[in-house]
Amino acid sequence: MSGWRYGLLMTTMLVPGVVAAQSPAPAPAGGTIALDQIDVVAVTPVGGTGPGIGSGASLPLSKVPFTVETVTARQFEQDRATLDPTFTLARTTPGVNLSDGQGNSFRQTLTYRGFDASPLQGAPQGLAVYQNGTRINEAFGDVVNWDLIPQTAINRIDIVTGNPIFGLNALGGAVNIEMKNGFTWQGKEVSVMGGSDGRILGTLQYGEVIGPWSFYFAGEGLRDAGWRFQSPSEIGRVYADIGHRTLDSEFHIIASGAKTFFGAAAAAPVDFTRVNERAIFTYPQSIDTEMGQIQVTGKVAVSPTWDLSGVAYVRRFSQFVIDGNDGNFENCSTRSSFRGSLCFEDDGFTRAAGQSDQAFRNQFLIVGPNGQRIPFRAGVPYGTLDTVRTEATSYGGTLQATNRDRIFDRPNTFIVGGSIDAAFYGFKSGSTLGVINPDLSVTTDPNNPTYGTIPGLGTGPIRTAAALGIAPSSVTGSNLYMGLYALDTLDLTDRLSLTAGARLNFARVNTQDLTGFSPDVTGTHYFSRINPVAGLTYRFFPWLTLYGGYSESNRAPTPLELACANPDRPCLLPNSLVADPPLKQVEARTYEAGFRGTVPDITEGGLLNYKLGFFRTDLSNDILQVAVPGNAARGYFVNVPATQRQGIEVAAEYVAERWRVYANYALIDATFQFRGDLSSPNNPLADDGLISIRPGNKLPLIPEHQIKAGFDYAVTPYWRVGFNVASFSSSYFRGDESNLNRKLPAYALANLNTSFILTKNVEVFGLVTNLFNTRVPNFGTFLERTEPGELFANRFALNDARTTTLIQPLSVYGGVRVTW
Repeated sequence: MSGWRYGLLMTTMLVPGVVAAQSPAPAPAGGTIALDQIDVVAVTPVGGTGPGIGSGASLPLSKVPFTVETVTARQFEQDRATLDPTFTLARTTPGVNLSDGQGNSFRQTLTYRGFDASPLQGAPQGLAVYQNGTRINEAFGDVVNWDLIPQTAINRIDIVTGNPIFGLNALGGAVNIEMKNGFTWQGKEVSVMGGSDGRILGTLQYGEVIGPWSFYFAGEGLRDAGWRFQSPSEIGRVYADIGHRTLDSEFHIIASGAKTFFGAAAAAPVDFTRVNERAIFTYPQSIDTEMGQIQVTGKVAVSPTWDLSGVAYVRRFSQFVIDGNDGNFENCSTRSSFRGSLCFEDDGFTRAAGQSDQAFRNQFLIVGPNGQRIPFRAGVPYGTLDTVRTEATSYGGTLQATNRDRIFDRPNTFIVGGSIDAAFYGFKSGSTLGVINPDLSVTTDPNNPTYGTIPGLGTGPIRTAAALGIAPSSVTGSNLYMGLYALDTLDLTDRLSLTAGARLNFARVNTQDLTGFSPDVTGTHYFSRINPVAGLTYRFFPWLTLYGGYSESNRAPTPLELACANPDRPCLLPNSLVADPPLKQVEARTYEAGFRGTVPDITEGGLLNYKLGFFRTDLSNDILQVAVPGNAARGYFVNVPATQRQGIEVAAEYVAERWRVYANYALIDATFQFRGDLSSPNNPLADDGLISIRPGNKLPLIPEHQIKAGFDYAVTPYWRVGFNVASFSSSYFRGDESNLNRKLPAYALANLNTSFILTKNVEVFGLVTNLFNTRVPNFGTFLERTEPGELFANRFALNDARTTTLIQPLSVYGGVRVTW
């Protein structure tokens, strides 16, 4: 069989939803690898599908009663110039779309079947994400920082649905990231790339086996200016693995670290982007993140039928955000005691029972870092520089046993395990008074040449007299998440397999206020639930399997959500934490059914992989972030009675000697299932700041229809070309849960890639993203419009309430890869 035949088989990891785990023979990097196709998938976070003793907690796909979507290292290599795993997931996987709420392609929200894995604090996180068996949803807000994951070191990513064994946040499924090690990848490789927006990046990886030991190292570095103004990106990531393997055991010590910096992380008003597509809003808006993690993983064959596996880790996370914003300040009311001084807008608050009007309005006096009043000065476009620092140290592990003794003389796989994840975190925020300059920069210079001196400006944090809406915060706390689980798969016949199991989740969230401004933040919250799973698979033929299952899962409210859940005491998200009533945990019930299989083409020697699936997930007590009437910068979190995601997924892929062709379609009907009102103060069609929700209203930012297709073709043994396109239907703006306004437009994105082998060790490659330069947004929300005759920052009229982030324009990258 020819070399390119084997190279193409590397991409036979089956269409999304039909998974083939590989056990590659050692081979030099950049060369072709002969694969023994092993049709197994991990069904727990520490399952593992790579080589080594036993098969861990893995099952043949024909026995898995839920959906599994897979993206392989080969597919990530085609997009290496992006250095972004979400890019590859979005272009290949049915049900995945991206929304760019931060204006940077490296920090987009990944949505699968209407559930988010997002880097945005406050976004409802509905996917559990694991890296080598370690949960990487961050401790404070369950956020997922995709920019910290080294793409070069990814061996494969599986998205597994309907399996509560993956623990908290697996409402819509779990993303299981398996990284490379020296046993699965050997060689030496260096890549250097460059392209649009001044992007320069380099990657390297090294893998080797010496006797029972393996070594693997990967490093990545990227810098570009960004396609928008003031939006640079800087990324540095390293990953190292030392492994040891014997006939009955395998252990790894893994270290990883990342440091990233991004600017202009926010959407821009439509009024601005009509004039210049590169426009941003107020700035600075930068995010500086550091992460370090150490893991120890191992698996041991205790007996011929018992395996013991586990993972232990410690993770350190640090993030600093600085954000220039509109100040939302005004002259104190004539009905207060402080007319002529600076006050915070009070129209998002209500007077307490028995409180006088004067006492109510006096609460909103702005005081400086030394407690001083700040005189109001007409004509000054007041702003704030808001800073947020989050620090967290997490540690924990998982231990599980797998047994393969026969039951009633039938094949059986039994898995039992437990996990513990603990974290200590600190959260600090503050706002410093500043001015918005004509270029929309926010500065604290008291001698600003345009607006002169602001008396009492100071250089420290400001707050309202009653610490309502704007105040420094300092919170410490801890999380403790524990789980016990069991899962059993029994072959009732040679064709029929039954899977049943359950997981007990326990969560304790503890927070303490250190400022004295919000004593009710201090508290301890407990959540627990038993989540069952059951399903059947039936193999009609070797190429046709029917699967179906039912499962339940839950998500505990995050510390951020618990500390900001009172509409009477909202917070400047995410810059202040205030007192709260307790939120309920989110509970999900998922039903799935479908067909899948692999059909060999005996005439051409190819493979046809296909899938047809149906799903439905009903959520109770879903958590939403809503804004306060009068000012969308302030908000709170609230439980809503019910939401639902349901749909259909169809996928097919054909792989032959020179070809790989795929196409898939997903219908995602994500709706609210209750009747009530939500706050959305800047929605142009809101009624006194409120919008009415009815059963059947669509959830924002979730396209109902997705179509994805592409091919990869070996023109010659040395030259390959690939093309893919992903199209998405329209979706509603965030803040338009009532579905009354114009929607975000439908769009399609096409990408082109090619590579050419110059010599045995040198390959050149190119990538064009957004080939047809589609210029539409994939994220939108609303901002406060200026009143007639009023100008924002004394310069700009904001007549359109919409604020959006456009898709990155056509970008061209090229590079060279050297292997030896």
